[in-house]
Amino acid sequence: MGDRLKDKVAVVTGAGRGIGRGIALLMASEGAKVVVNDLGGAVTGSGASQTPADEVVTEIKKMGGQAVANYDSVSTTEGGERIIKTAIDNFNRIDILVNNAGILRDRMIFNMAPEEWDAVLKVHLYGTFNCTKPASLVMRQQRWGRIISMTSTSGVIGNSGQANYGAAKMGIVGFTFVCARDLGKYGVTVNTIAPGAGTRMTLSEEVMAARVIRAQRGLSASPVQGTSQQVQGPADPEDVAPLVCYLATEQAANINGRIFYASGGNFSLFSNPEPIRTLYKDGRWTMDELMRLMPRTLASGLINPAPPQAPEPPKPA
Repeated sequence: MGDRLKDKVAVVTGAGRGIGRGIALLMASEGAKVVVNDLGGAVTGSGASQTPADEVVTEIKKMGGQAVANYDSVSTTEGGERIIKTAIDNFNRIDILVNNAGILRDRMIFNMAPEEWDAVLKVHLYGTFNCTKPASLVMRQQRWGRIISMTSTSGVIGNSGQANYGAAKMGIVGFTFVCARDLGKYGVTVNTIAPGAGTRMTLSEEVMAARVIRAQRGLSASPVQGTSQQVQGPADPEDVAPLVCYLATEQAANINGRIFYASGGNFSLFSNPEPIRTLYKDGRWTMDELMRLMPRTLASGLINPAPPQAPEPPKPA
């Protein structure tokens, strides 16, 4: 047992399995008191079970740590409030919030149903707000806090068939930028991590089949520069936890409003969006000017990540 998070109270959503479980266990091993939140549903968000959260709480207690379970859904305002209230009721404060809960409803945009769009945004984007809002009220008053949310390369880079997931995850990035500015002066940092790991969300039969089709069509997401994940295969979910725990420490007080990538032994810091080229004139551009100048300036060297393909031949009757 370490003491880098001694006497801190952490809430980890989606902590019954995978990445969230690894985070909860490591935080507890570093001295944090942990609220293990998990609805216990399927990857699609259907169903519920108390077993995943209870099992993690049992693991933490067996190693001498303190933890309580919470089974609320992050997708509702009331659920988010109850999750944070669980920390206050049991441990009298909240110092760390890890927004990790997630589901998938993958579909190409032209086949995506409105309910599939809504369900994913409700858990990921709304869920991040639903927990962050009540946590921020406490953290602001105590003038200390750490909020770490999970984004994804599906948002930061893009991944075919995940318009709902990518939109939610990039929304979390914007949310992080703003909250970092809103809360920084109160001693609260807000950061986000794009994890790469083999979990039930990334290794299900449906997801793996879709990944094969994307690769065959040249639509796979671009790998993060400097990583070897595609060669080595999916990393362990527990590999993400050390970076999350570091961002929750006192030493990480200067890190605020940043995007990280974590997969296996690869940790990366993404650059925050900034202009990389500028085309300027005094007054309004004309179409003739843009037709002449764009290919040589702002659009120079740009590559279409999904170039047009010939239509597939019709299948025999």
